[in-house]
Amino acid sequence: MYRQKQQQRMTLTALAVLVVPLAAACGSEKAGTGSATAETEPVTGIRWTIDSLTVDGATHRAPDGADLTLDEDGRATGSYGCNLFKGRVTFEGDRIRFGGDRETTLRACPEKIMDFESAVARALGDGALKTDVSDGRLTLTTGSGDTVRLSRTEDSPLYGTRWTVTTPALGSRAHLTFDKEEGTVAGSLGCNQVNADATVRDGVITLGVPGMTRMMCEDSLMAGERALTKLFNGTASYRIEGRNLTLTSENGAGVRAVALR
Repeated sequence: MYRQKQQQRMTLTALAVLVVPLAAACGSEKAGTGSATAETEPVTGIRWTIDSLTVDGATHRAPDGADLTLDEDGRATGSYGCNLFKGRVTFEGDRIRFGGDRETTLRACPEKIMDFESAVARALGDGALKTDVSDGRLTLTTGSGDTVRLSRTEDSPLYGTRWTVTTPALGSRAHLTFDKEEGTVAGSLGCNQVNADATVRDGVITLGVPGMTRMMCEDSLMAGERALTKLFNGTASYRIEGRNLTLTSENGAGVRAVALR
């Protein structure tokens, strides 16, 4: 049954009572006695990275950037790997149930990612999901035995991380890396290489005039490059949530990137 608000802070308690026959017992416990242990770990208020989905015995690795966050008020937010989603979730003992009215963005992504998104969306909506959490890992199991495996996400560092650009969509060809000692950012805009000065202070990055190669590529890549260059020669606020980086320039241009695993 649905728990009242005072129980919405969902914790999962694993209680194991083991009765070990004397012939198989290790240690000094006597035959017929048991040992009980209890571990409690929170599920809400944590950004979980979606690691994999197993359907009909076949395991599929999640794309970079797929994640899930549940809060105490029953809100669920996350990313399927390309598209973002949000909705409601209810807690039913050691099970959770996602509402069927999840809102999802409608970005076009590579076919392999879209196939995964559809499959994990179906799994999350497959009734009450049994939950098992231990050592920073969460497993959601459907009634038919399919599983979504997740792990606790730590925020990736801004410096030294290869940030692969996901928005604008450039097929993972665009990436940026910030160097603290050099005070620079360098990488690829999808076609051309780029480097620029980068000073970080109080959640804001001041980017210098970009130095770029001058290759010509297909129109879609060039359009994405033009969008990315709006970040440079100005300031941009940044936010890191788990493995996701969001950059917003002073002129309103937005870029999303993900740290590769």
